[in-house]
Amino acid sequence: MALDDKERLRYSRHLLLKEVGETGQNKLKSANVAVVGCGGLGSPALLYLAASGVGQLTFIDDDEVELSNLQRQIMYKVNHLGQSKAKAAGKVLTSLNNQISLHPVHVRLSAENLDVLLADADFILDCSDNFKTRYLLNTYCLENNKVLISGAAIATQGQVMVFDYRNDSACYACLFPEENGQVVQNCDNFGVLSPLLGVIGSMQALYTVNMILGHHSGSVFKQVDGLTLEQKSFTLFKDPDCLTCSNT
Repeated sequence: MALDDKERLRYSRHLLLKEVGETGQNKLKSANVAVVGCGGLGSPALLYLAASGVGQLTFIDDDEVELSNLQRQIMYKVNHLGQSKAKAAGKVLTSLNNQISLHPVHVRLSAENLDVLLADADFILDCSDNFKTRYLLNTYCLENNKVLISGAAIATQGQVMVFDYRNDSACYACLFPEENGQVVQNCDNFGVLSPLLGVIGSMQALYTVNMILGHHSGSVFKQVDGLTLEQKSFTLFKDPDCLTCSNT
């Protein structure tokens, strides 16, 4: 899959890197990535994945743009208010890179539709803001040996988690066991420092690009302090009592 002249110019700064080059750029061009959630995390993640030349991008969100979103969801402008986030994101990303395939989906992800929507994706980014979706994606990626790159940011603390289910890995539920009556923690009720979402979403995109290029494999758990900018890395271990992955 040769790059054409426009692609060579567009990705010229990638082609200069020995870590990318034409071979790597073609890997990006051939990749299929799905992003669930087009908000504070999905916005920077999608912008960088599209700019980097990921060939197939599916992005899923059933929400519409509201004024309060503009504090942190950098994909959107005032003229997008009231529009479907997925469809508005599709317009913005097309204006950024019209040489990739974009698939905006205005629907809520559910057990009934996720296999149809995610079956072709090599890597899945969880940029959602609710536990139901996170557990749904975790189970799906675990059962289908896919890579799940999950992000979260609340108040001044952020997390990036990579679960490489192509290999034996702890799962999201090992870290955060599913419990009935769990308090929903999101930006709506706890607030969030705006640029922190950009940092976490960009890290999700960077992990994705590095995994496509073959520079990273395996599972990761990092915490980012939005006030001090300190990062902490943790080793992931499977919970033998995890109800989600203990029997896999």
